[in-house]
Amino acid sequence: MSDPMVAIMMLGLFILIVLLGFPIAFTLIAMGLGFGYYAYYQPDRMDHLLDNRIFDLFVQNTFSVMSNDVLVAVPLFLFMGYIVERANIVNRLFFSLQLAARHLPGSMAVAALATCAVFATATGIVGAVVTLMGLLAFPVMLRAGYDEKFASGVICAGGCLGILIPPSIMLIVYAAIAQISPVRLYAAALFPGFMLAGLYMVYVIGRAAISPKLAPKPPEETVPPLPQILLQLLTSFVPLAVLILSVLGAILMGIATPAEAAGVGSFGGLFLAVCYRALTWQRLKEAVFLTARTSAMVCWLFVGSWTFASVFSYLGGHELIEHWVLAADLSPIEFLIIAQLIIFLLGWPLEWSEIIIIFVPIFLPMLAVFDVDPLFFGILVALNLQTSFLTPPMAMAAYYLKGVAPPHVELINIFKGVMPFLSMVFIAMALLYIFPEIALWLPVFFFG
Repeated sequence: MSDPMVAIMMLGLFILIVLLGFPIAFTLIAMGLGFGYYAYYQPDRMDHLLDNRIFDLFVQNTFSVMSNDVLVAVPLFLFMGYIVERANIVNRLFFSLQLAARHLPGSMAVAALATCAVFATATGIVGAVVTLMGLLAFPVMLRAGYDEKFASGVICAGGCLGILIPPSIMLIVYAAIAQISPVRLYAAALFPGFMLAGLYMVYVIGRAAISPKLAPKPPEETVPPLPQILLQLLTSFVPLAVLILSVLGAILMGIATPAEAAGVGSFGGLFLAVCYRALTWQRLKEAVFLTARTSAMVCWLFVGSWTFASVFSYLGGHELIEHWVLAADLSPIEFLIIAQLIIFLLGWPLEWSEIIIIFVPIFLPMLAVFDVDPLFFGILVALNLQTSFLTPPMAMAAYYLKGVAPPHVELINIFKGVMPFLSMVFIAMALLYIFPEIALWLPVFFFG
């Protein structure tokens, strides 16, 4: 068997093992070391069993990940998000936005989506947003008479916006893989992220206006007076918005790097928690613990994925796939459609981290051949990865919500609820294909 065929077998075996439920990071490490031992095996140069270059590669990859300046922003943004989550700031935000949007059809759903969009800019953690909104907004919507499937779709779709809206952890990872500026990537993701949130809101308002039974209006006697609503908005929305705009503004204006802005954002989250009198020693410990655990998971996924990808490339796997794609004589638009279709299908069994670190590098060398901007490709991938959290049977957002939803909420109804929002993602991708300036205008405006 030739080396490229061994690489393809390695890839297929990895997908099979992941589907069997083995831990992804350690599966990547084990397969990278195992197949790497075969790839780098040189009998005439081995003094003993462990004399193989794969172990040097593994150590170098580990050191590279732990010393990568771009990845310093990951734990800092995670800490900012966990502090904001633990300080009950999102609770205040949801209820104030709900009151402000009370005259709109589906006001609670609109408020939930707006809260998810704002919270997504404070944390790039999909599981945290879906879980928190599933505990906070989902029961309130059900008690108000909202349709179970409709409310489920709102929470799942809104919770996935953290993949796309800066400061997304996924965008930092893509920037490190593609070796492009994370600042330019953040600028490119801003308009598409809020465009998708806007499409969700347009769908929710339109659907609630056509079928009012799906989202009943709140009784007028439960609405407080206007000054009280304005005061709640002032004390909940404005401080968090100022923090987020300061962090993103500092990055986009070139005042600070993502890591520096994330450090300031972490301090700002602590300051807001103190101002709201919500910072306790227990909550601080929980935020630090969750940050350390998630950061360690991301870093070991990087180590395993880079080792796996290095061996796969050394065996000729990347070259084999590249030759196959180039031999098909595709146009740029056909290449983009096929690449996004492959990523969409991979989103069923795999998480975004494996797709970004293992499979996206297969396409990156071909972007220059098809004259595709890596920024534009990255935003398409980020939009596409929304579907990996929403597409049954492996829709992780649905499982996150099921874990915190009332017992009577069935998983099949959550799946049915997310399908209309999945179509909104495809509409957003089509708009981005037709109008690439949606993603590319802002980076050009700020950075030329």
